[in-house]
Amino acid sequence: MSASAPDPAPPRQPAWSPWRTVVAFGAVSLAGDMVYEGMRSIAGPFLGSLGASALLVGLITGAGEAMALILRLFSGPLADRSGRYWSLTILGYAMTAVCVPLLAVAPFVGSVGLALAATLILLERAGKAIRSPSKSALLARVAVSVGRGRGFAVHKALDQVGAFAGPLVVAGVIALAGVQWPAFAVLAIPGAVCMMLLLTLKRHADDARPESDAPHDNDKTGDTSAHVSTIVEPSALPAHFYAFAASCALGTLGLMTFGVIAYHLVDAGLVTTAVVPLLYAAAMATEAVAALATGFAYDRWGAPILYTLPALIVAVPALALSGTLSFVLAGVLIWGAVTGVQDSTVKALVADLVPQRRLATAYGVFAAFQGVAALAGGTLAGGLYTNHRTLLIALVAVAQILSAGLLLVALRRRDAHTPG
Repeated sequence: MSASAPDPAPPRQPAWSPWRTVVAFGAVSLAGDMVYEGMRSIAGPFLGSLGASALLVGLITGAGEAMALILRLFSGPLADRSGRYWSLTILGYAMTAVCVPLLAVAPFVGSVGLALAATLILLERAGKAIRSPSKSALLARVAVSVGRGRGFAVHKALDQVGAFAGPLVVAGVIALAGVQWPAFAVLAIPGAVCMMLLLTLKRHADDARPESDAPHDNDKTGDTSAHVSTIVEPSALPAHFYAFAASCALGTLGLMTFGVIAYHLVDAGLVTTAVVPLLYAAAMATEAVAALATGFAYDRWGAPILYTLPALIVAVPALALSGTLSFVLAGVLIWGAVTGVQDSTVKALVADLVPQRRLATAYGVFAAFQGVAALAGGTLAGGLYTNHRTLLIALVAVAQILSAGLLLVALRRRDAHTPG
């Protein structure tokens, strides 16, 4: 009897077009954002209900944002070195899909509830750090053929649909249940949808994985197999990139965290807890509009549109921490607009500042700058919230003047190193 022939390899799934892949990445982010933005919309009041003070809320939410950013200093180079962009993306989203629903347990474990909630929030943010450089590198390589400003803008707009819907779901559940914990449990549903969409995208987008990229014109060498350390050498990225990273870090410092703003809204008696997610959803809608507008403007007019960021950030603490609801709402909307630009158009400029085989590394380093600033901003805002808000506003204004100066330096150095 002759040996049976081996089973044929399964047919390879056809690769999607660049635009379809960009939209698919947006759909994954839409579902993922429903989960973690739903959580972030009430993180401040939720921690407060477990016994946290304003300073502790600022520390926890600031540390969470710092982890989501600083850890990219390692996860970005790791992705470039190992080529495991998809594996890291999937792991990061899985951490979010698991940690957020588990927050529903925190009110039922007594004195350790606050510690458990803080740990889960930090782990969720670590998941964000693990996936973001890899996801951004995958998206940047696909979006180059459709225009990076447009690609990141469309992705961000879809992302923000989830960021808008998640807080609305949370607000609805809290209004119906009268307590916060069921809202976290419900977020397990979009978490499962996110994972299914991501695995489907991987099957159809593998042909566009960065490992198969040819060297980009900006690379100094054609050797794409060169070892990339998990610790970034200062010479690996250009000086104007670091100037831009420092500029954006100063902007992040002034934005604080929404946890502090949400704590203020409830602490000052301006709104009830159930209303806070609605205001966060409004910020997310503004974020989507700002990302689209500046993304398309970036492709047409270039990086100078980012000079609007320092001017807008100056107004955030003055408005968002005031005692008048209309002023706070204006501050929340500006906060949303700025975060939209930071998470879309700013990333497009990062991709244009560095060699393409260092994209994930650059996103990791850039995020580390922002992470240090997020921790400092959250701690600063929480510490000065009660008795020194005027000092906080003044410090943010000084930081934005420095931010504008560094942005000017970055763009001039970039232009000086761009062949005529």
